[in-house]
Amino acid sequence: MDKVVGSADEAVADIGHGSSLAVGGFGLSGVPDVLIQAVYRRGAEGLRVVSNNCGVDGGGLGILLAAGRIVRVTGSYVGENKEFARRYLSGELELELTPQGTLAERLRAGGAGIPAFFTPAGVGTLVAEGGLPWRHHLDGSVAVASPAKEVREYDGREYVLERAITTDFALVRAARGDRHGNLVFHGASRNFNPLAAAAGRITVAEVEELVEPGGIDPDQVHLPGVFVQRVVALTPEQASAKGIEKKTLTRNGTTRTVRTAP
Repeated sequence: MDKVVGSADEAVADIGHGSSLAVGGFGLSGVPDVLIQAVYRRGAEGLRVVSNNCGVDGGGLGILLAAGRIVRVTGSYVGENKEFARRYLSGELELELTPQGTLAERLRAGGAGIPAFFTPAGVGTLVAEGGLPWRHHLDGSVAVASPAKEVREYDGREYVLERAITTDFALVRAARGDRHGNLVFHGASRNFNPLAAAAGRITVAEVEELVEPGGIDPDQVHLPGVFVQRVVALTPEQASAKGIEKKTLTRNGTTRTVRTAP
């Protein structure tokens, strides 16, 4: 029952070439940076990532992206990463853009054992009709486009069929966790971390505070330990190292916005 491992490197040692990863986080909130850095040191390539976004330049999944380790991304927002845009438009990276709520439900369905579901999101758009550019040629033309999806009518309204998502591994970050893998998330980090964790066949959680079993009120558990296979306890320095995606500064009547990676 004790799922705590000695280090992040040990926790990701079996993530190999071509592995699929569901990665938690929302912007820079709740991103499992320590585990991502361990995956970088591991040297795995050809990774297929499912995440709300793909980090920022120099932070989060952006570290793996800049190293050319990621070949495919399923996500809902990638607008804050210039390196991502460059790789996607030059044909180095495949991207499946998915409506944010649909992405969340695809992950949840995967964790619940539901193979697919119908949703109204995307009906009447390229999401349903197909044709979204997944990969480009070097000249900018479309090399791979999204396929058309099944659309059905229920009670006079159309719905599009979306497939559930499961991955080989999931990497998540929690505010608190116990040795059995029960996790508690804080604020916006709760948006995608529990969903990503449920979708992974092997889920690794880095926790800012590790407590003994019984140290978390059962009513406060956001993700039961049955979904978590490995727990990594962060040091105080690692737990406090959190980036601010956009910081607005005002001085002498001048306002400027800067972004800082973790």
